[in-house]
Amino acid sequence: MTNLRLPALLAALFLAAPAAHAETGIADPWVRATVPQQKATGAFMKITSPVDARLVGVRSPLAGTAEIHEMRMEGDKMKMRAVAALALPAGTLVELKPGGWHIMLLDLAAQVKEGDTVPIALTIETADGKRETIDIAAPARPLHGANKPRH
Repeated sequence: MTNLRLPALLAALFLAAPAAHAETGIADPWVRATVPQQKATGAFMKITSPVDARLVGVRSPLAGTAEIHEMRMEGDKMKMRAVAALALPAGTLVELKPGGWHIMLLDLAAQVKEGDTVPIALTIETADGKRETIDIAAPARPLHGANKPRH
Protein backbone atom coordinates (compact mmCIF):
# COMPACT_ATOMS: atom_id res chain seq x y z
CA MET A 1 0.00 0.00 0.00
CA THR A 2 1.39 3.40 -0.90
CA ASN A 3 1.78 6.15 1.65
CA LEU A 4 -0.96 8.13 -0.10
CA ARG A 5 -3.55 5.39 0.31
CA LEU A 6 -2.95 4.80 4.02
CA PRO A 7 -4.35 8.18 5.20
CA ALA A 8 -7.39 7.75 2.96
CA LEU A 9 -8.00 4.25 4.33
CA LEU A 10 -7.64 5.43 7.93
CA ALA A 11 -10.02 8.34 7.29
CA ALA A 12 -12.60 5.98 5.76
CA LEU A 13 -12.37 3.65 8.76
CA PHE A 14 -12.70 6.57 11.17
CA LEU A 15 -15.77 7.92 9.39
CA ALA A 16 -17.39 4.48 9.24
CA ALA A 17 -16.91 3.84 12.98
CA PRO A 18 -19.91 5.90 14.18
CA ALA A 19 -22.21 4.03 11.81
CA ALA A 20 -21.09 0.72 13.30
CA HIS A 21 -21.86 1.91 16.85
CA ALA A 22 -25.63 2.10 17.26
CA GLU A 23 -27.02 4.58 19.77
CA THR A 24 -30.25 4.88 21.68
CA GLY A 25 -32.86 6.59 19.53
CA ILE A 26 -35.30 9.20 20.79
CA ALA A 27 -38.28 10.12 18.62
CA ASP A 28 -41.13 12.63 18.96
CA PRO A 29 -40.23 14.14 22.35
CA TRP A 30 -42.71 16.65 23.76
CA VAL A 31 -43.81 18.27 27.01
CA ARG A 32 -47.34 19.24 28.00
CA ALA A 33 -47.77 23.00 28.34
CA THR A 34 -48.90 24.30 31.73
CA VAL A 35 -51.14 27.02 33.11
CA PRO A 36 -49.70 29.85 35.26
CA GLN A 37 -48.70 28.71 38.75
CA GLN A 38 -48.69 25.02 37.76
CA LYS A 39 -45.61 23.37 39.25
CA ALA A 40 -45.53 20.03 37.39
CA THR A 41 -45.89 18.64 33.89
CA GLY A 42 -45.19 15.50 31.92
CA ALA A 43 -42.66 14.74 29.20
CA PHE A 44 -43.27 12.08 26.60
CA MET A 45 -41.29 10.40 23.79
CA LYS A 46 -40.44 7.16 22.05
CA ILE A 47 -37.18 5.42 22.98
CA THR A 48 -35.46 2.58 21.14
CA SER A 49 -32.20 1.05 22.37
CA PRO A 50 -30.11 -1.24 20.16
CA VAL A 51 -29.06 -3.24 23.24
CA ASP A 52 -30.72 -4.17 26.53
CA ALA A 53 -30.60 -1.00 28.62
CA ARG A 54 -32.51 1.03 31.19
CA LEU A 55 -33.51 4.65 31.52
CA VAL A 56 -32.00 5.35 34.95
CA GLY A 57 -32.09 9.10 35.25
CA VAL A 58 -33.59 12.29 33.93
CA ARG A 59 -33.01 15.95 34.62
CA SER A 60 -33.99 19.35 33.27
CA PRO A 61 -32.85 22.85 34.21
CA LEU A 62 -36.53 23.85 34.18
CA ALA A 63 -37.44 21.41 36.97
CA GLY A 64 -36.25 21.19 40.55
CA THR A 65 -36.91 17.44 40.33
CA ALA A 66 -37.40 15.09 37.39
CA GLU A 67 -38.61 11.52 37.83
CA ILE A 68 -39.47 8.47 35.75
CA HIS A 69 -43.12 7.56 36.44
CA GLU A 70 -45.51 4.77 35.62
CA MET A 71 -49.27 4.90 35.62
CA ARG A 72 -51.31 1.73 35.94
CA MET A 73 -54.70 0.54 36.99
CA GLU A 74 -54.97 -0.98 40.45
CA GLY A 75 -58.50 -2.29 40.75
CA ASP A 76 -60.68 0.57 39.58
CA LYS A 77 -58.14 3.33 40.33
CA MET A 78 -55.36 4.76 38.21
CA LYS A 79 -52.16 4.96 40.28
CA MET A 80 -49.00 6.89 39.49
CA ARG A 81 -45.64 6.26 41.10
CA ALA A 82 -41.98 7.10 40.61
CA VAL A 83 -39.66 4.27 39.62
CA ALA A 84 -35.88 4.01 39.77
CA ALA A 85 -35.52 2.79 36.17
CA LEU A 86 -37.42 1.87 33.02
CA ALA A 87 -36.37 -1.22 31.04
CA LEU A 88 -35.43 -0.65 27.40
CA PRO A 89 -35.30 -4.11 25.80
CA ALA A 90 -33.02 -4.32 22.75
CA GLY A 91 -34.71 -3.26 19.54
CA THR A 92 -38.08 -2.62 21.23
CA LEU A 93 -39.88 0.70 20.96
CA VAL A 94 -40.73 1.95 24.46
CA GLU A 95 -43.30 4.72 24.37
CA LEU A 96 -43.61 7.28 27.14
CA LYS A 97 -47.15 8.65 26.79
CA PRO A 98 -50.02 10.13 28.80
CA GLY A 99 -51.64 7.44 30.92
CA GLY A 100 -48.55 5.21 30.87
CA TRP A 101 -44.81 5.55 31.36
CA HIS A 102 -43.71 9.19 31.37
CA ILE A 103 -41.30 11.68 32.86
CA MET A 104 -42.58 14.03 35.54
CA LEU A 105 -40.99 17.47 35.73
CA LEU A 106 -41.68 18.81 39.24
CA ASP A 107 -41.04 22.12 40.98
CA LEU A 108 -41.07 23.99 37.66
CA ALA A 109 -39.09 27.24 37.62
CA ALA A 110 -41.49 28.81 35.12
CA GLN A 111 -44.67 28.20 33.18
CA VAL A 112 -44.23 25.97 30.13
CA LYS A 113 -46.02 27.70 27.26
CA GLU A 114 -47.05 26.19 23.94
CA GLY A 115 -44.10 26.49 21.55
CA ASP A 116 -41.46 26.60 24.32
CA THR A 117 -38.61 24.13 24.08
CA VAL A 118 -37.71 22.25 27.26
CA PRO A 119 -34.19 20.79 27.58
CA ILE A 120 -34.13 17.32 29.09
CA ALA A 121 -31.14 15.04 29.74
CA LEU A 122 -31.76 11.29 29.80
CA THR A 123 -29.30 8.86 31.38
CA ILE A 124 -29.29 5.42 29.76
CA GLU A 125 -27.43 2.47 31.31
CA THR A 126 -26.67 -0.64 29.27
CA ALA A 127 -26.65 -4.15 30.71
CA ASP A 128 -22.84 -4.00 30.99
CA GLY A 129 -23.05 -0.86 33.16
CA LYS A 130 -22.01 1.72 30.54
CA ARG A 131 -23.88 4.99 30.73
CA GLU A 132 -24.70 7.58 28.11
CA THR A 133 -26.45 10.91 28.48
CA ILE A 134 -28.77 12.01 25.72
CA ASP A 135 -29.73 15.68 25.58
CA ILE A 136 -33.04 16.42 23.91
CA ALA A 137 -35.09 19.54 23.27
CA ALA A 138 -38.78 18.76 23.79
CA PRO A 139 -41.30 21.22 22.33
CA ALA A 140 -44.28 22.14 24.49
CA ARG A 141 -47.66 21.17 23.08
CA PRO A 142 -50.97 22.70 24.16
CA LEU A 143 -52.97 21.35 27.07
CA HIS A 144 -55.80 20.26 24.76
CA GLY A 145 -54.91 17.94 21.90
CA ALA A 146 -51.43 17.35 23.34
CA ASN A 147 -51.44 13.74 22.15
CA LYS A 148 -51.38 14.74 18.49
CA PRO A 149 -47.88 15.13 16.99
CA ARG A 150 -47.23 18.31 15.06
CA HIS A 151 -46.25 18.15 11.40
